[in-house]
Formats: sequence, structure tokens, C-alpha cells
Amino acid sequence: MGHFRTAIIASRILMLVGMSIATPAAAATFDGAWNVQIASSNAACPSGASVSIGISNGQVAASNGSFAASGHVAEAGTISVTLISGMKRAVGFGRLSGTSGSGTWRGAMCSGTWTAQRI
Repeated sequence: MGHFRTAIIASRILMLVGMSIATPAAAATFDGAWNVQIASSNAACPSGASVSIGISNGQVAASNGSFAASGHVAEAGTISVTLISGMKRAVGFGRLSGTSGSGTWRGAMCSGTWTAQRI
């Protein structure tokens, strides 16, 4: 019985290692530069901003002096992003598919939607 349990544990470890190796390659489907258009659902908040982000091996990164972006893209295209500009911070969630994507975002006092196009 002990050998059987050890074999099951070993096979699960190997499966998890295999999944962790496969995930970056699968997430790399979305690698590249993306242009993101941000819209606000509140008239008192700025709308129409455009930012460029980069994705490499499923990791979102950008910094241009006025803002910084970080986040993660899952294998199926689900994306979560945090944008920081000075004291302001917003989080966004959505989905990428091929060369486009869309989702929602929320900040301290504002919220809205975003759309993205691969550059």
C-alpha cells in the first residue's frame, strides 16, 4: 500500500511539473505589443486614454514614466492587469483572443471598460 501511495504522489508531482513547463509556452500565444483603449463609465472620470503594454511569456509589463503595468495572461487568454500612475491604481480583467481583447477595469473612484488590439 505504501508503494502505491508513493507512486501516485510521484505521478502527481511529475504532472504538476509538466503543467508548469507547458504554461509559459501556451501563454506565449499572446506575446507582443498591445494597444489598449480605456473608457470610463463615469462622466466625471477621464475617458479615451490609450496605453501600450507588452506581453512576454504570459507576463504583462509596461512602464513609460507616466504609468506602470503588471499582470498575467492565462493559457485560455484570461488576463488580469494592474495599472499604476502616480497615486492612482486600477485593476482590469478580461480576455484576449487572437489579435484583440476586451474587459472591465476598476479604480478607487472610477470604472469602465477596455479594448485591446495587438500592434
